[in-house]
Amino acid sequence: MTATHTQLASHADIDGVRLRLGHPDRLPFRWVGQRDVLDQLLAAWFVLDERDLPLNPRLIGKPGVGKTTLAYAAGEALGRDVYIFQATMDTRPEDLIVTPVVAGAGQIEYVASPLVTAMIRGGVCVLDEGNRMSEKSWASLAPLLDARRYVESIVAGIKIPAHPDFRICATMNDDASTFEIPEYIHSRLQPQILIEFPEADEELAILRENLPFADDQILGYVVAFLQRAHAANEAFSVRDGINIARYAMKLSQGDRVRSKGAFETAVRMTVGEEAVDHVE
Repeated sequence: MTATHTQLASHADIDGVRLRLGHPDRLPFRWVGQRDVLDQLLAAWFVLDERDLPLNPRLIGKPGVGKTTLAYAAGEALGRDVYIFQATMDTRPEDLIVTPVVAGAGQIEYVASPLVTAMIRGGVCVLDEGNRMSEKSWASLAPLLDARRYVESIVAGIKIPAHPDFRICATMNDDASTFEIPEYIHSRLQPQILIEFPEADEELAILRENLPFADDQILGYVVAFLQRAHAANEAFSVRDGINIARYAMKLSQGDRVRSKGAFETAVRMTVGEEAVDHVE
């Protein structure tokens, strides 16, 4: 099922306060392989009964394994618009909810975040790299992540309830956390879905999906390199593989005789000198 994109209202009124809503993300993402983790995410969002509530899963894995792509693809599979909020260590509670800005004639306009826009419209919010946020920011989301399903904007002085169709998940890198996530948030972000490195055939399918113009010889080099790196517990991901393949093709300019040397150079210059140890 593919999301149907219709004209969306640009504003919403909550308790007499007008909020300017944002735009959904339109990305060329398609989930390739590992159907089981897509099914796990969709199951977490499934509602069994009108008295039931969706879960708020967190997707964990090394950088570049496709956590954001998976979440986006799941939203598209539900036929919902997807809104991605990129979390950082500087994210403040008001960034997550409502931000006041100066409009024309000195007026204050309240701008809804991607998260709040998704809540109001019944879309899907992907809270990307959530473990970069501080506890103070997470605390502002606590009522949204339990049975209350609302957020409170101190700036605008309103409570904003979530549409019944609203869904959320957080992505987290399992090897990079700026802040420790408090236990009361961990208990609200369940289940935990682990995305691991793909098998060789899945990795090749992902590379072909992202680089349909690529030479099979270079893609073969990349898959072999990545599989050897995975076996050595290196963190190189298919995202790295896409960048390596893209640069190798630019270096070789379609010359298959030069492609092996171009590939080794691309590995060295893309992910580092030590990575050449995993080139066959």
